[in-house]
Amino acid sequence: MNKFSHFDQEGRSRMVDVTDKQKTKRVAIAQGKVKVSSKTLDLIKDQEIEKGDVLEVARVAGIMGVKRTPDLIPMCHPLLISGVDLKFNIIEEEATIEILATTKIAGKTGVEMEALTAVSVAGLTIYDMCKAVDKGIEIGGIKLLKKTGGKSGVYLAQDLVGEAIAFCSSPEKGIAKEEIAEATFKEDYGLAGDAHAGDWHRQVSLLAIEDINLMREQGLDLELGAFGENIVTQGLKLPELPIGRKLKLGEEIILEVTQIGKECHDRCKIYHQVGDCIMPKRGIFAKVIQGGTVKSGVKLEVLIND
Repeated sequence: MNKFSHFDQEGRSRMVDVTDKQKTKRVAIAQGKVKVSSKTLDLIKDQEIEKGDVLEVARVAGIMGVKRTPDLIPMCHPLLISGVDLKFNIIEEEATIEILATTKIAGKTGVEMEALTAVSVAGLTIYDMCKAVDKGIEIGGIKLLKKTGGKSGVYLAQDLVGEAIAFCSSPEKGIAKEEIAEATFKEDYGLAGDAHAGDWHRQVSLLAIEDINLMREQGLDLELGAFGENIVTQGLKLPELPIGRKLKLGEEIILEVTQIGKECHDRCKIYHQVGDCIMPKRGIFAKVIQGGTVKSGVKLEVLIND
């Protein structure tokens, strides 16, 4: 039983003794998702729910949840919380509200449970505010995304860190791109030498190797860049990233997600060459916030506190 800190050597429940621990700055970020109907989402955005401003009430409830965490979770220490921040990201395509809660403390134990409680209570409050018009609301995806401080150091959820396994470019739009050895990204422009770079919101396109491989399993002989993607990623669930989320590529390049998928009005050259195009369904687009030069194999990290 001693593998679990909330049990002593005899298997009895206990609150962990932190008397001799040193105080450090500790931060925890948790996520939750609330799926509603499209009609309900419109009512929330337009503040037409009869009970009031849904997201602001949920924000206050989440903060109150942080303060009451030790009253709800038996072995949690009462903590002197120094900071709480709740953000709501509306994902239109999925009629989903993403809740992000950040909790901070300078203390002897972590604030993960407080962050998780914040998103849970905020999600429940959204349900309570909207249940009169939508009893089918789903609350889920509650998890710890990041923690810093303490003896264990930094923790990042596995799906926040991936890799850019290839970079691709083409001088013309609507055709497959070719893999390049080195990629230079220019601020507010895009990938140098690529036809899609410029002063607009779709400067860079990203597509996951996992999705490309699904197409390969259908018998298609595909080179990287076949779907017009600039960056081929591995390990990230790209379509689940909300618009506005930032990505760190390598040590200095920062991208900001601007669009999830796209609408194809006409079949492009890629469709006729390959037989299908997954970029409209599985690809994402971004603009370059901070530039730099990288080679394939660099880390691609989802930034959740920027």
